[in-house]
Amino acid sequence: MSKLLSSNFDYRTWIQEVSNRFKKSQLKAAVKVNDEMLRFYWSLGRDISHMSEQAKYGSAFYKAVSSDLKDMFPDVHSFSVTNLKYMRYFYEMYPAGENRQQPVDDLNAIFSIPWGHHMAIINACRNQTDKALFYVQKTLENNWSRAVLLNFLDTDLFERQGKATTNFQLLLPETQGALAQSITRDPYNFDFLTIRENYNEKELKDALMDNITSFLLELGNGFAFIGRECRIEVGDKEKFLDMLFYNIRLHCYVVLEVKVVDFDPAFAGQLSTYVVAVNHQLKTEADNPTIGLLVCKGMDKVEAQYALEGTSQPIGVSGYQLSRLLPEKFIGSLPTIEEIEAELSDPQ
Repeated sequence: MSKLLSSNFDYRTWIQEVSNRFKKSQLKAAVKVNDEMLRFYWSLGRDISHMSEQAKYGSAFYKAVSSDLKDMFPDVHSFSVTNLKYMRYFYEMYPAGENRQQPVDDLNAIFSIPWGHHMAIINACRNQTDKALFYVQKTLENNWSRAVLLNFLDTDLFERQGKATTNFQLLLPETQGALAQSITRDPYNFDFLTIRENYNEKELKDALMDNITSFLLELGNGFAFIGRECRIEVGDKEKFLDMLFYNIRLHCYVVLEVKVVDFDPAFAGQLSTYVVAVNHQLKTEADNPTIGLLVCKGMDKVEAQYALEGTSQPIGVSGYQLSRLLPEKFIGSLPTIEEIEAELSDPQ
């Protein structure tokens, strides 16, 4: 920056504002370029699909198109045989939005995420347009990187989303109940943890807190962590909530209890008490009613539904998956901290 002008506050403010405007314009240009490129890929995929159906072209057709386009555009690296096939799959996954309620919105959405994301979605969702659109929308809502998208494709989020057993539709206003249901999952996937086979409840909760970033990612968009073992008073007794969150989308507190055993109706009663206590002690007029989430090792869905119909508080019940377990013998063979320190301090 010019020394003559850098001391002038108005100039410094203006030049920073110009810089910010330029960065925004770069971002908009990149988004526009991505949109135009994807619309071209989709239209080329449409042409290839229609021509293949009419003329019964085989693999030689892709090689010819690839070769001809590369000759015409030697500096463009998008016309490999593999990429051309993906363009066809891209069109056939979203064929002009025919027979969909919101075709324009759907098409605008699919042209808003990177091509690499689309290739991952196509690989996982062939011939399943609703499933593919689900991941497109989730990518847009949460600004997922391709690595995060691949993680949720691997954990079958589409099949798990909104599947918890709840009483939300009975106890919450229609819109809030539907939104609350949509943020649930069943089962929750805790495969990002590695703990011993015969783990106890404290170990599981400790592991979740040690991996809070992954835990929040699994819980879904909008969860803000408030605290663990949050103390509340119920009459003359102290109670400690396993975990307390605030959901920004629902504008409400969420009490989450984790159990390493199968669901028991008594758990719903306990969680209902906690939900009521949070409503009395933490909730303000600006907050929606608190909800409870109970995550158990397993459950009988009918028993859980009966138990939830017997409570007046909005609660959801889900199971969890946990596969990365270390055998007890393996855990026992690992050196303790004391043994490691002794080894390091031994001069030998």
